Amino acid sequence: MTESIVSNTSIVETNSEYEAVIGLEVHAQLLTESKAFCGCSSDFGALPNTNVCPVCLGHPGSLPKLNRNLVEFILKMGLATGCKIREHSIFSRKNYFYADLPKGYQISQYSDPICYDGKIEIELGDGATKRIGITRIHMEEDTGKSIHDLDIDTLIDYNRCGVPLIEIVSEPDIRSATEAYQYLMQIRQIVMYLGICDGNLEEGSLRCDANVSVRKRGSTKFGVKTEVKNLNSFRNVEKAIGYETDRQIALIKSGGFVTQETRMWDASSQQTKLMRSKEQAHDYRYFPEPDLAGVYVNAEWVERVKSVLPELPMERKQRFMNFYGLPRYDAGIFVEDKSLSDFFERCAGELETKSADRFKAVSNWIMTEVMRILSDRKIGINELAVLPKHIAELVELFVGEVVSSKIAKEIFSDVLANGKSPKVIVSEKNLAQISDVAQIEKAVSEILAANGDNVEKYKAGKTNLFGFFVSQTLKATGGRANPRIVTEELQRQLNAV
Repeated sequence: MTESIVSNTSIVETNSEYEAVIGLEVHAQLLTESKAFCGCSSDFGALPNTNVCPVCLGHPGSLPKLNRNLVEFILKMGLATGCKIREHSIFSRKNYFYADLPKGYQISQYSDPICYDGKIEIELGDGATKRIGITRIHMEEDTGKSIHDLDIDTLIDYNRCGVPLIEIVSEPDIRSATEAYQYLMQIRQIVMYLGICDGNLEEGSLRCDANVSVRKRGSTKFGVKTEVKNLNSFRNVEKAIGYETDRQIALIKSGGFVTQETRMWDASSQQTKLMRSKEQAHDYRYFPEPDLAGVYVNAEWVERVKSVLPELPMERKQRFMNFYGLPRYDAGIFVEDKSLSDFFERCAGELETKSADRFKAVSNWIMTEVMRILSDRKIGINELAVLPKHIAELVELFVGEVVSSKIAKEIFSDVLANGKSPKVIVSEKNLAQISDVAQIEKAVSEILAANGDNVEKYKAGKTNLFGFFVSQTLKATGGRANPRIVTEELQRQLNAV
């Protein structure tokens, strides 16, 4: 059966006859300074084959030594996802041959992963949540990188060999591409909040494979699953799963059947394509790693790690809504990026008047003006040379009607350019808004007197001229008149004509 039977618009989420059953396997590359079982640097971006040694290259006689930080990091992830922690676990050899695996096996965990039986909460919209089970989280080492896109033979960079990974395996609790996207976003946020992974799919530090099957709604029996690989962005995860579920439904409804196989997502054609038949666990001939002792994690170690866990994204989001009064949307935008949410809190903490309207104004300013600059310059918030107290000052000036919205944006440009305090800029450039009612009343009277014909047209029903009167008054006052008072005074005088 060809792929042409499937459209690129997913139908499974609204299909009344079939439902998807999805499990994700997520590999997170850890931010340790050295590799999992040797002292080589794990830095990304080094010259090819420079961060290598006899251990990670699998030279005969070389012996691995466990990086303690690998255990520390996986304990953080396990505790953050409510996993049980196994007191004693061992490493295993996962045997297979491929050019990017110089030892001919990968050191991993098989029968007794260190973390198991956990969960993650995802949001489904309107505040509703769903619990996705975590089957296991285990430790392993990464393989090298094959480079196929040069006009020569395939090249191998072994720098990545031995870089520490954790694999997070979900229960088959996910029922749609949208849920898969939300689950992966939660995984990414958690590892970034924990500081154990940078969450970058494009650079491969967070990688995802999806196990996808379909079944009749109401059935408890699983269908035949396919594994989908090459999912290098969040949107590709969503698109690939949507495509694959639709492909399987269309295949079954046309009289065919799904075979267990590994498929890859082809972003150019927006299709999954066959790679190979799906391996079984016995194909890897797992056996205990003889060169590494078991890992023992006592209760004291677990409690020490638990005591230093940071606030997690879902907790922070709820706190932002409860404490700062932010809408769910605003809170969600901030917690997606820990640095951005930290910046919001620092700005809010600098406010002289701490109130819901001020907090919301800070949120609005960051989500519009600040994030626009970040997008234009393609930088993170930590690279922006603006102090939180300057954002707080700007918000205070605007909310307190000392300056108008237009002037506030001009001040922000000056802050970006020279790092001066907004209050100093207002004082130096005499930008304070005119809020003296008598002065504005006089300016409005002069504008109306000079535009008698337009006043008559306005009174005759051409009410869109009101904006003209506002702009003329602001122009006459150098843009410094308080727009609210201008509007009120114009309404009063025009109604009196």
